[in-house]
Amino acid sequence: MAGLSVETGDATRRLRDAMAGGVLSFPLTSFQEDGALDLPAYRAYLTAQLAAGPGGVFAACGTGEFSGLAEDEYRAVVTATVEVADGRLPVVVGVGYGWAQAVRFARIAEEAGADALLVMPHYLVEATQDGLVEQLRRIAAGTRLPLIAYQRGPVTFTPEGLRRIADIPTVIGLKDGHSDLDRLQRLTLAAPDGFLFFNGAATAELQARAYATVGVPAYSSAVHAFAPEIADAFFAALRDGDEATMHRLLRGFYVPFVELRDRVPGYAVALVKAAARLRGLPVGPVRAPLMDPGPADLADLEKILDDGLSLVGAVRRRG
Repeated sequence: MAGLSVETGDATRRLRDAMAGGVLSFPLTSFQEDGALDLPAYRAYLTAQLAAGPGGVFAACGTGEFSGLAEDEYRAVVTATVEVADGRLPVVVGVGYGWAQAVRFARIAEEAGADALLVMPHYLVEATQDGLVEQLRRIAAGTRLPLIAYQRGPVTFTPEGLRRIADIPTVIGLKDGHSDLDRLQRLTLAAPDGFLFFNGAATAELQARAYATVGVPAYSSAVHAFAPEIADAFFAALRDGDEATMHRLLRGFYVPFVELRDRVPGYAVALVKAAARLRGLPVGPVRAPLMDPGPADLADLEKILDDGLSLVGAVRRRG
């Protein structure tokens, strides 16, 4: 982290402030019923998301179906996100696949005005620590934007690997999706001062207290994509040490939601999108290979959503 450029240092500071000030929003990408990108709907949806006051926005990432976007669609989504955000909060966008393709996406994001990049786990192949480090070095060489590494699936850093990626001048942080707290504690201790860490577990609130104990209080919230009232109430309770509110929300909403999410592969995104549609938000269906929930799961989701909203004094606006 030594010798950061002014631009990289500014992005790091903005993200650190964002992490402390509000939940991190990972918006959905809106599609029409035939699967086409629905950019006007996305703008309307994102405007509502940002009105809820998140600390930062991570667009075209996992919840935003990055892997389902063509390059021209990606450019449109990133451009729209930057325009709607209008400098009010940091905009981080996903890049991924092999390093050559990641650089293509990075340059699009750079041209569109994004503040930083989340490097999504690479596709399919296993890799050594040398390979993981080289992947980030090559992406960093192709863009001036700061990078946040994302360990999940085939990507797992050792403490030594973490130190090596932190030596890359534009790598500013790590998002963790493995939820191995012993390993994560070792990574936080290996990292230089100022290196950013994010809780990237699916439905991160369920593990937010545990992550905070190893020095990683910041987290991404898929729930914010459809119920910012619930996500913000939990964030405030975690910040304030309000164990009673956290327990009530975990027991009455988050645990039932996670149990439903775990029924079907892909529900980590498809269920979130279905919940957004239940609230009348213009997000449309998921793209294959993801599949939208069937009637029985939708009925269960509706009850869970209504229960969660009632816990924070909110109601579901029917679409």
